[in-house]
Amino acid sequence: MNLFNVKDMKKMMYILAACLMAWIAMPQQTSAQTLRGNSNQQIGSISSDGVIRNKNNSQVGKIESNGTIRNRNNAQIGKIDSDGTIRNANNSKIGKVESDGTVRDGNNAQIGKIESDGTVRNKNNSSIGRASGVKKEWAAVAFFFFDL
Repeated sequence: MNLFNVKDMKKMMYILAACLMAWIAMPQQTSAQTLRGNSNQQIGSISSDGVIRNKNNSQVGKIESNGTIRNRNNAQIGKIDSDGTIRNANNSKIGKVESDGTVRDGNNAQIGKIESDGTVRNKNNSSIGRASGVKKEWAAVAFFFFDL
């Protein structure tokens, strides 16, 4: 007794192939991106879901998808607005990351830049580290604004 005929087997193979292609096309969770100091030493990491860890892999903070910045004790210490404005826990503007990666303080003075390749520069244009694959705003939070 045959449970499946050839026609049914072909349909099942097409369905299986479609499922496999859909699974392959789905975005896979990426691992944390390493934050590096000027001498290329690892100083921490930021995962794709915003968890910030120090070089010893201890969680020191988190940036939530809505922009809320939390410290190691899960207390809100700031927020990143959709326009790149960075605010402290009192909702005061302490800085901004412009679309080109320029980082400004609360008085609009340039304090650094996050280059498109992840190079982090200070106000004198000297390299102070790397944050490849990290959102510019997240890198600015880690390098310039909060000691998480």
